Amino acid sequence: MEAPTNPHSLYERLGGRPRLMNLLRHFYADVRQHREIAPIFLAQIDDWPAHLEKIADFWSNVTGGPVRYGGGMPRKHFPLGIEERHFEAWLDLWRRNCRAHLPAAEAAEMTRAAEEIGLRLRTMIALYGEPKPPGDV
Repeated sequence: MEAPTNPHSLYERLGGRPRLMNLLRHFYADVRQHREIAPIFLAQIDDWPAHLEKIADFWSNVTGGPVRYGGGMPRKHFPLGIEERHFEAWLDLWRRNCRAHLPAAEAAEMTRAAEEIGLRLRTMIALYGEPKPPGDV
């Protein structure tokens, strides 16, 4: 049984897991078609339904819903060769999907959360990510 969540949490205002999953399904459908970031995702993810469930667990934690995601998100991104252009493309798609599928206030909160997570992830990749081999651009 799932522990009750704060009725005023972003998670509850989003509409809980069903609305979160709806957002994620639309967002990742766009990601899989994006020329800049699709290759990164398609090379890593074999089971999209399982990935969406895991990402929903992550966003549940972030938005004040049930804590289901156990961690390790930043480290999983270190070896992927993510560059600033990839972050910008991801955030652009996220912003668009949040605006299209969520009420304005919740879309703005989800966007701020993603921007903060992106900033932390960029910093961690810069500090701890795997360096590119010489000559790799």
